[in-house]
Amino acid sequence: MRIFSVTRWWGIVLKEFLQLKRDRITFGMVVGMPIIMLIVFGYAINTDPRHLHTAVLRGDQSEFTRSYLAAMRTSRYFEFVRELETEEDARAVLARGDVQFVVNIPADFTRRLLRGERPAMLIEADATDPAASGAAIASMRELAISVSKKDMKGALAPLAGGEAAFEVRVHKLYNPEGLTQHNIVPGLMGVILTMTMVMMTGLAMTRERERGTMENLLATPAQPLEVMTGKIVPYIFIGLIQSSIILLAAVYLFRVPFVGSPLVLYTVALLFIAAQLTIGITISSLAQNQLQAMQLTFFYFLPTMLLSGFMFPFQGMPGWAQTVGGVLPATYFMRLVRGILLKGNEWADLWTNIWPIMAFTVVVMSIALIFYRRTLD
Repeated sequence: MRIFSVTRWWGIVLKEFLQLKRDRITFGMVVGMPIIMLIVFGYAINTDPRHLHTAVLRGDQSEFTRSYLAAMRTSRYFEFVRELETEEDARAVLARGDVQFVVNIPADFTRRLLRGERPAMLIEADATDPAASGAAIASMRELAISVSKKDMKGALAPLAGGEAAFEVRVHKLYNPEGLTQHNIVPGLMGVILTMTMVMMTGLAMTRERERGTMENLLATPAQPLEVMTGKIVPYIFIGLIQSSIILLAAVYLFRVPFVGSPLVLYTVALLFIAAQLTIGITISSLAQNQLQAMQLTFFYFLPTMLLSGFMFPFQGMPGWAQTVGGVLPATYFMRLVRGILLKGNEWADLWTNIWPIMAFTVVVMSIALIFYRRTLD
């Protein structure tokens, strides 16, 4: 029976430390991941978003309407970014996601207010994400009461009474019941495709390198672009199958409305799958083994899940976090999927979120080709 040797045991411990030191990717994950998690959860995550983009359709201008708009701005929930001319403009900016709210002031608002008729001011809200708009919607009626108490004085005091002198009607568009499933389930398509496409592609390439079959592939006359695109085609079909499963579950299991075109949705999904596969190819070119590929995949997946607007409202994040999220294709894809399913968006409304995914794919594919050529050397 062998006796436990502290010397041999310490030799194995030192060997593992040396191996970790030489594995720069693992060492970077050990140090970098806690730092990233602390920064993201400590500074970037905000479940009570402020400065939500708001547009105004101003049919009437008076001291009363200006006072209410000023109160909205002072509450810091609303940030007025544009003036609109027509109802069609209001629906268009809401459909594209350019603004979260549209304040519609009717032309006879002040005249009816002075007559004591308690006119209504319409506020249309993009309610696809209940967490993003809930607190702001809850503040609107309280703002109306405070404005009435401040402005209805003297001869106008009887108009205020015990309630607001005017009514604020909120129309929650696209998700009127405020169901979180209608927001989360479509977003899950982006999360699942990101995780599976990047991981499967990255592991497939590094697995061939570990088994030695990559050398046989490199010995063929095939060009780098031919090899890379040829290897990702099967995963495109896998991604489309996953998209179909998620859509069927969303519509028939979670009762998410499907207002838009299936053709448009599958085209957008195809573009997003291509973007994620290029990330997987790039990771496989950087990683030396499957463990490193898994680590790099997780390193990419974490900010995608937290900063893309899937779990937390995008507009509630600070500027630097929105900048990081603006680089990630999942940010745009989630807007596209929610827009197609819940709003029925067509190409004209979707293009502002489509071209960043296409540009990302081209840039990352170019980077992947550079790293892949290095492996040929």
